[in-house]
Amino acid sequence: MPVPRRFDRRPPERDATRINERIRVPEVRLIDDEGNQIGVLKTADALAFAQERDLDLVEVAPEAHPPVCRVLDYSKYKYEQAQKLKQARKHQQQITIREIKFRPKIAQHDYDTKKHHVERFLRQKDKVKVTIMFRGREVTHPERGTAILDRLAEELAELGVVEQHPMQEGRNMTMMMAPSKAVPQAPAIKPAAQNGGAASEQPPAASEQPPAASEQPPAASEPVSVDGSGPAASTAVP
Repeated sequence: MPVPRRFDRRPPERDATRINERIRVPEVRLIDDEGNQIGVLKTADALAFAQERDLDLVEVAPEAHPPVCRVLDYSKYKYEQAQKLKQARKHQQQITIREIKFRPKIAQHDYDTKKHHVERFLRQKDKVKVTIMFRGREVTHPERGTAILDRLAEELAELGVVEQHPMQEGRNMTMMMAPSKAVPQAPAIKPAAQNGGAASEQPPAASEQPPAASEQPPAASEPVSVDGSGPAASTAVP
């Protein structure tokens, strides 16, 4: 039986900015819609001043004595503030923390693979949390985990800096690496650029030598290029 959803008794979020009749102080310091200082007026007079211009009286500095109010179009003001906040978020750099786990008895091949992942993350401007996992009696030899982390930091010193030195917490030892500012962000690698680069540079290689294919009809006797480069197989034909 599904659990019934509880009724949310919290009131909805309300704009904390006080405008027009919500301004309850007896007098305010008024600034008109052109930015000119009008002076200290009674709140009723300031509200009438704004209504004559079909604008809103907005409290911009409630902590002042008396509070500072400005005459403006509040809907337009809120829209402009939202657009500024949106643009500011676009220029913010979001940092992602990745985690790679090692074992103190890791083999060389596995170490190279995980090291390649750490290198890729650092080139993408991501932080990397490197964790050494100890099991059983391995926890009595923390120097093995420290040696792996120090070796990794030394080999990747050109790409990243150690932000948090190796620290053991229970059965795990962690180290935080941050990308170096001198390393540019690596572009996304397309699969076609790796394997099909040579073939795409010379597309007419198969059609440049049609007589060679017709002189030797049995294709099984011709050398075959494994990596799909093309020109190496065609030049080997006498």
